Amino acid sequence: QVRLVESGGGLVQPGGSLRLSCAASGFTFSSAVMSWYRQPPGKERELVAVAAFTDGSTWYANSVKGRFAISRDNDNNTVYLQMNNLKPEDTAVYSCNSVRFGAIYWGQGTQVTVSS
Repeated sequence: QVRLVESGGGLVQPGGSLRLSCAASGFTFSSAVMSWYRQPPGKERELVAVAAFTDGSTWYANSVKGRFAISRDNDNNTVYLQMNNLKPEDTAVYSCNSVRFGAIYWGQGTQVTVSS
């Protein structure tokens, strides 16, 4: 059974940092593309960051480039999203996503709220 379980969300002041984790199980993590998405309140879900499995390459949305960093630990089947210099517009439910040979899975999401 495939599971993706996010953790690390919460309330943080503008300029603060959070690190999200997504623990994966039930599939070969090392050969899956892992991504973080977010859905702000009242808006569509958007792609935030991607970590490839082949060459370690990453991709970021322009809105988070230079502030967020995605990383993966293939030994512990976990993908992380380090979020620095958080802004109120980063408030959203953040979800991790895995894609492996066309099979797509989602976690349940974790709430991140940036507010003073």
